[in-house]
Amino acid sequence: MRAAVYCRLSEEDREKRSASEDSASIQNQQSMLLQYAARQGWEIYRIYSDDDYAGADRSRPAFQQLLRDAEARRFDVILCKTQSRFTRELELVEKYIHGLFPLWGIRFVSIVDNADTANKGNKKSRQINGLVNEWYLEDMSENIRSVLTNRRENGLHIGSTALYGYRKDPERKGHLLIDEEAAAVVREVFTLFAQGMGKSAIARLLNDRGIPNPTEYKRQKGLRHSQPKRKNSTLWKYAAIADMLENEMYIGTMVQGRYGSVSYKTKQNRPRPREAWYRVEGTHEAIIDRELWERVRLLREQRAKPFASGNVGLFSRKARCASCGYALRSTKSKGRRYLTCPNRHVATNACDGAFISEERLENAILAELLRFTDAYLDWDALERGVSLNGSLDAQRAYLLKRISICEKKAQECAKATRTLYLDKVKGILSESDYMEFAQEFAHEKTRLSDALAEMQAELAETETRITAGESHRELLRQYTAPSRLTRELVEQFIDHIDIGRRISGTRNVPICIYWKL
Repeated sequence: MRAAVYCRLSEEDREKRSASEDSASIQNQQSMLLQYAARQGWEIYRIYSDDDYAGADRSRPAFQQLLRDAEARRFDVILCKTQSRFTRELELVEKYIHGLFPLWGIRFVSIVDNADTANKGNKKSRQINGLVNEWYLEDMSENIRSVLTNRRENGLHIGSTALYGYRKDPERKGHLLIDEEAAAVVREVFTLFAQGMGKSAIARLLNDRGIPNPTEYKRQKGLRHSQPKRKNSTLWKYAAIADMLENEMYIGTMVQGRYGSVSYKTKQNRPRPREAWYRVEGTHEAIIDRELWERVRLLREQRAKPFASGNVGLFSRKARCASCGYALRSTKSKGRRYLTCPNRHVATNACDGAFISEERLENAILAELLRFTDAYLDWDALERGVSLNGSLDAQRAYLLKRISICEKKAQECAKATRTLYLDKVKGILSESDYMEFAQEFAHEKTRLSDALAEMQAELAETETRITAGESHRELLRQYTAPSRLTRELVEQFIDHIDIGRRISGTRNVPICIYWKL
């Protein structure tokens, strides 16, 4: 038997001896597991170790390598100290330990909590361990969130880095001090704008003088910073100036919570509404006085674009400059919209400078779509029997499948509730544990019931539309040969578009469309 040993240590329980070596706890895990494997007579295939990674982090490098090797059947057993070292998510327990590992012929063993897939009788205990670990993650996330919320409400800075123009106070945690070198640049930006200079002109002035942008400044000072992802990442841009001019941190107001996590299971963040931000005035020394701030604010309002409808632009984040790779910025002139590279005017020779009207780009994409449909689609055959993913028939089949899955889960939930009761009667579960699990299953049953009602209502509406006899040809034409582009079509069919500089002596602009087809 070949055994793969997996060890994990998270930040909260680490005991580093030095930055270059594994934590002592990792070494203890390895020693314990190697001794166990020796007693079983197992050959060690490899030791997989993730240090400073949480149990809910699915991107752990050694964990991902372990799964790839498991799928390739390179060993027979996965050996861990506890099931939570492998994962704290119940979803992954079911997916791998109870699902894929048996299919791949791999046994899972954790020696402290006696989880062993070779023992069919302890599957329930593994599931309970997974559920408890899941609750631990959720409770820990809520605890951390409440602490951070309290600190934000009290005006304490909790970011990993200070805003450009400030530095962290080494003697007072959560307090900011002015960084005079960077603050001088901030004051100049506000002053120049108040004197009538535009944001792109200010960016160009700073770049021509060789002043590093905030990211490059932090890199030069040896401070924590985000890694550059594109060319010209050291240059000042229009967006950086715009963000600076409206940031209330520069008048002594602590503003935090602009972004919030989607879930404790992911590191992804999303913007929060302005009214949900945490704002506390007078928490640190202001770089910009109130008088200058008000002058800048009034100028920003006067220059605000009149077409800010709140909708995402047709080519937002899709059209890129072929020269530098930055997303093109939408501008408006004489009633027409244009896409231009933000690096076009920020510095001398910063970029070739892509420029094209939105109308021209839209016409080029529509022409290419029409060419595709004429070349590759047989309209009569499509109308007779081909059903697109977005058709009503496919939608009905999808809803029926989801309803069936939801009903099956509801039945499993009811069965699990009955099993819990029997376990309580037999003395396997205590009264308190039974009540906790029963309440959780009751919540899940309510959620499934609500979801089932929504899907059934959607199914009834879909069947009504099918009965009404909508034209298949019109639906096909709508998605394959549209007369106008919509943001939905751009998102569905286009990965991104590279726009080059107009070819000298012609009206031709190089356009390269990267389709998702």
